[in-house]
Parts: sequence; C-alpha cells; structure tokens
Amino acid sequence: MFAGIDIASERHMLARLDDQGAPIGKPMPITEDRAGYDALLKALGEPPVLVVMEATGHYWKNLFAVLAAAGHEVALLNPFVARRFQDSRLERTKTDAIDAQGLARLAFEKRPEPSHLHDEVAEALRELVRHRDRLRQGFDDRVRQLHRLVDLGFPEFTRYVRSLDSMLATCLLAAYPTAHAFARATPRRLAKLRYDGRHFVGAELAEQLVEAAKTSIGQHHGPAYKLQAVHICQDLDLWRKRLADIERDIEDLLDTHQIGKLLTTIEGIGPQSAARIIAAVGDPAHFKSANAFAAYVGVVPGLRQSGKQSDRIRAPLAPMGHARLRKALWMPVLGAVRRNAWLRAFYERLRAAGKPAKLALIAAMRKLLHAVYSVAKHRKPFEIRTEQARAA
Repeated sequence: MFAGIDIASERHMLARLDDQGAPIGKPMPITEDRAGYDALLKALGEPPVLVVMEATGHYWKNLFAVLAAAGHEVALLNPFVARRFQDSRLERTKTDAIDAQGLARLAFEKRPEPSHLHDEVAEALRELVRHRDRLRQGFDDRVRQLHRLVDLGFPEFTRYVRSLDSMLATCLLAAYPTAHAFARATPRRLAKLRYDGRHFVGAELAEQLVEAAKTSIGQHHGPAYKLQAVHICQDLDLWRKRLADIERDIEDLLDTHQIGKLLTTIEGIGPQSAARIIAAVGDPAHFKSANAFAAYVGVVPGLRQSGKQSDRIRAPLAPMGHARLRKALWMPVLGAVRRNAWLRAFYERLRAAGKPAKLALIAAMRKLLHAVYSVAKHRKPFEIRTEQARAA
C-alpha cells in the first residue's frame, strides 16, 4: 500500500493506493487527536506502508513520530517538490483530498526514500538554535527601536557611544533617556555609573555626554519617549542575558553530541556554527556524498544555458538550498579564510587566478562543507593531509 497525507493544523487528509496504483476508498479525514491517530493506523493496516507527506511547519512532527513508531516508512518532502509533481500532472484544482491523492500517487510512482528523524540531542539543538534566532531577532528589533528614540531625543549620543546594543548604552539610556535628562545630570554622578558590574562610565565620557546634551538638537523629551527608552533598555538587558544563557546551553549540549563536537576541530567552525549544522541536517554523513551535502546547503552554481547564451562562463548560486544555514555559515567562512591556513591558501589561489572575492568565498564555503562531511563520515577529528594541502 502507498499513502499520502495532506498536513493541516487540526485535520489531516489521508489517501491510499494499492500495489497497482488503484485508489483504496475515498480520501478520509484524520483529526489531530488520539481517535484520529487510531483511525489512521487502522486504515493503513499492517506495516510497512510508504507514506508521503509534506514538511508543513511543525504540524507533521507528532504524525511522523507515531507512524515511524508503528513501523511505517515515512517520506517527508519539501512542499516545493510535491507542488512540482502536481504541476507535472496538469492538476488545476486544489483541495485537501486532491493534494492527498497527489502525494499518494507520488509515493507510488517515485518511491521516495524514507526520511529519518534526527537523534534526540540533534533535535534538542534544533529547538535551541531556533529559539536563539528568535531571541536574536527580537533583540535586534529592540535595538532598531532604540535607535529611533535616540535619533529623536539625543542624536549626538551615538558619537560617543557607538553601539546601542552594548551594556554601556543601555545603562546610560535607562538612567538618562533623553538629552534633557543628560543635561540636568552632574558629570561626577554620571561618571560613577557601573554598566557591567565592573566598569564605570568614567569622567571623560560623562563630561562629553553632558556637554553634548546641553546643545543637542533633539526635540522629543516627553514622558512617552522616556518610558519607551527605559523599557527597551530593560528588555535589551534581559534578552542579552538570555542569549548568553542559551548559547552556553547550546555549547553544553553540543559536547554530548559526537559529530557536533568533532566538527569544532575544523578551524573556523565554532560551537555555535557546529550546532547550526547539526540542527539543520542532523548527521551530514547521511548524504550520499560531499557534493550532495553542498547542494543541499545551496553552494552550487545555477547554470542556465540555452541557444546563444550557451557560452556563458559564470552562473549565480542556485535559488534552492538551505538559505538559513548558508547565511549562518557566511561569517564563519570569513573568519576561517583568515585563520585557517589550508582554507586561506585555497582562497588566495582563486583570487590570484582572477576570481572575484565573493566567488572565492563561496568556493571556500563549499570546501569547508566538504571538510564537515569528511569529519562526519569518518568520525574523526579534522586533519590537514599533505595531499589536501597541495590540492588547496
């Protein structure tokens, strides 16, 4: 039997085909509760049944776990793949039942490989990494809001305190939210503010801020602006602590993951980058090759040749791939090119050959992904072999 399940938040749709590709009954709804899951397992019958469904948000996770535990083979697909299959069949109508039938047909015709859930530690890393990203997004949003208030109330402030996301900035602005507040402050009292538990603002900076505030062009000093600035500073202090805590939790958890810990032996891959890789793909060695791993991340050229354009030499990156992981690896690659002698030699050779800097950096990212795959496949710390150094 082959089955397709169209995923939704409260009610899924199941379609089944026999071994000849003929429909078994009509598509049936599956509710997201114990009764619905029992009805699903009864409808599927004896395992293993190849079940195809899309990775829609988080709604597939409970369903996947129950089906896998029952012994069924579950292929989790990118919705883009399923959509392309439906388009190839010239399907014009879209309903939950039709989508479920299309997924069942895909299972029968394409026989996709069953997917495997990450191990428990990798799944926990994924949750922590995503939670950190949400905290970081909220933190950055608050910094932008604080910039707006500073621009309106004391625009000269950033000449003396460059970074508004620093503990120094939030300490000062929580106590003196506007230029008027700074102008009324005494430099001696301002200088004694301790912003990180150890360091003081200091007399020089205090004098500069008070003098600048007295001639500031900021025009917005009312209670509404002060209240916002104080609350935002409090939020930033809290979220800064939470980010430090969660990054420490990620590093502690990574120490218990064999592959994740080994990845940090590659110079340029720190604990946070290694955690992101494990969170995104689980075990990189599950890919058929290093090239397949690089293609999944999206570090491959999207070459398009047709007619008179067939002599085109360079091509941009393919539009598909794990954009979030690719973006997260960009800064580690920049650092690795500076600190990793093997990767730096590879990058400099490409630059000496006339390649643009960005192209050489993308090639270096691909090289780094090959090293990640090698470490995961052999379960050994990264070593620069003589032949690798010559190839670089």
